[in-house]
Parts: sequence; C-alpha cells; structure tokens
Amino acid sequence: MRIAVIGAGAIGGTIAALLDRAGHDLTITARGDQLEVIRASGLQISGGWGDHTARPRASAVLDEAPEMAFVCTKAQDAAAAISANASRLAGVPVVIVQNGLDGVRIAEDLLPGSPVVGAIALYAASYLRAGHVDVTAPGPTFVGVDDPARQGVAREVEAVLGSAMPTRLVRDFRGAQWSKLIVNQVNAMPAITGLSAQVTLRHPVLGAIVAASMREAVRIGLASHVRFASLQGLSQPLLRAFSIAPIPIARTLGRVMARRMGDAPNPGSTLQSIRRGQPTEIDFLNGAVVRAAHAAGMSAPLNETLTELVHRVEKSGDFLEVEEVAAVFRELLS
Repeated sequence: MRIAVIGAGAIGGTIAALLDRAGHDLTITARGDQLEVIRASGLQISGGWGDHTARPRASAVLDEAPEMAFVCTKAQDAAAAISANASRLAGVPVVIVQNGLDGVRIAEDLLPGSPVVGAIALYAASYLRAGHVDVTAPGPTFVGVDDPARQGVAREVEAVLGSAMPTRLVRDFRGAQWSKLIVNQVNAMPAITGLSAQVTLRHPVLGAIVAASMREAVRIGLASHVRFASLQGLSQPLLRAFSIAPIPIARTLGRVMARRMGDAPNPGSTLQSIRRGQPTEIDFLNGAVVRAAHAAGMSAPLNETLTELVHRVEKSGDFLEVEEVAAVFRELLS
C-alpha cells in the first residue's frame, strides 16, 4: 500500500521503518537535519523490534496523495502539519497517532472529507539522533474510533499497521485516550527535574507528587463520565480504587510502572523534547487534564502546576532541584 507518515520522530519513525520493512510503499515528511539525513542515508531503527534501515521518499510536505496517512507529529504541531498537507489528504483515511485528547477532533475539523481514525502508541522509542530511532520497550498500538460509522476504516487501519507491528482494535477510543493520559502523567516530572521516569517515580517526594497528580487526573476522568480502557496494567476498577486511595498506597502504582520500564533510564517524551530544545506537548498532557477539569466544573491545581513548571524549564533551560519542586507542591499536598 502507498502510505505517508507525517512526522518522523520517535513514534512516526518507528511506524515508518516497520511499515517499510513490511513491504509498503512509504513516503515521509520531516524537516531540518532529520530530513537531510533520511534523504542521504535512510531511516534506521534499532532496539526491541530489531534493526532495519528504511529508504522512503522524504520531503518537507507530501507531493502526491497516499492511500493512507499516519500523522505522528507532536500534538502541538499537528494542526500546522495537517494544514500543510491538506490537499494531499483529502478523502484519504488519516490516522492520528498522538497523546492527549484533542488530536482526532482537530484533524476532523481540518479534513472534513477524510475518515479520521485515532491511534495510541504503547511502545517506548527514543529519537537518538537524526535518522535513527531506538525502540526501548516494544508494545502494541491501539487503533479506534468513537464514531461507529468508521469502524470499517478502523479495521482497515488495524490490518495495515498490524502487518508491521503489534496492533489492537479498541472499541471505546475515548476511554483508551484517557488511560494513556494517566500513563503520560509520568512525563512531567522528568522534564522538570532532568531525572529519569524511574527515578522520579521511586523518589519519596517526587513519587508522591506524581501519584497525587495522577489521582487528580483519574478523579477528573471519572467526573467526566469516562470509562477507562484496560491498557498497560490500568483498568476501570483499578483506577476507581486508585482515585480514593491515600497517597502512600497510591504510590504503589508508580513503583509498578517504574519496574515495568526496565533498567534503561526512560526520559519520557517531554524531557526528550526539552533536551532537543524543542517545545513540549505538556499542554496536551497535563494541560488536557486541566481543560477537562474546567469543562466538568472542577479544578486541577496539581496538573496545572506541573504544566507551569514544565513551561518554566522550557523557557529557562534550567532543571529544578528536588527541594525546589517539593517547596512548590508543599501547600498543594497539605
């Protein structure tokens, strides 16, 4: 199949390389050094799914219409990327592979004639350098829609992506998005401190803050009538119990998540963006929780503060010491 991957970072680069290895005809969009390196020497993948060098056509924008497209940019870049390629995506099934809650809606607004499907990547990958992505923790990609009329398109996407990597069809995509949003609560603290996700989740102070912010997010999801999907060890019954657990008990979930990440330090995607000097997608992670809280007539002070601190590090380039973080959250946790 003729497939386009828009955005060839850690997630998009993995999808593109594996689809190429499966025999599909790949075109990717990239920019800067990434574009130049891929044009010159291809796109390399290593790690959990083996080594492969793909040699797809690469350009800043699509120059022909594909039969299916995957949008894998960071959430904050999606609207601009879709708009730049809109003429080539008209009427084409478009798969939005992004964190947060807003990606599918944004794509539907910009591409009213295209069937839009959502996808959630549950594998971990690092964009090591231009042209090279390393898969640090293999895992499935969940594909789904909330519109029953598009279930057929979702099944087609599942079949195509499933030819290259583990893929599952999920019926309640909104519930899956919220479950991934809870998992993504581990991203903010590494971006604030410069420490790995495992270290922050195990730390007595930082781990307590992450547990509290995660619990806040679950409570907001429940108040928004979300039924959390079962993924990465999370489920509706577990998260409902977690939402009322005291912090010392709630911290157990973070420790389990840290153990499942393995020994290789996991920086999380938000810290990776900061290290590359790029804007993060924190407004679509913790920031999405804040917006959902406001929509439900609630507040989310912990998630709002985490969002503000990530933006502070983005602007200054200076990570916060543990004592500074503890001081900021002391009153919120009291």
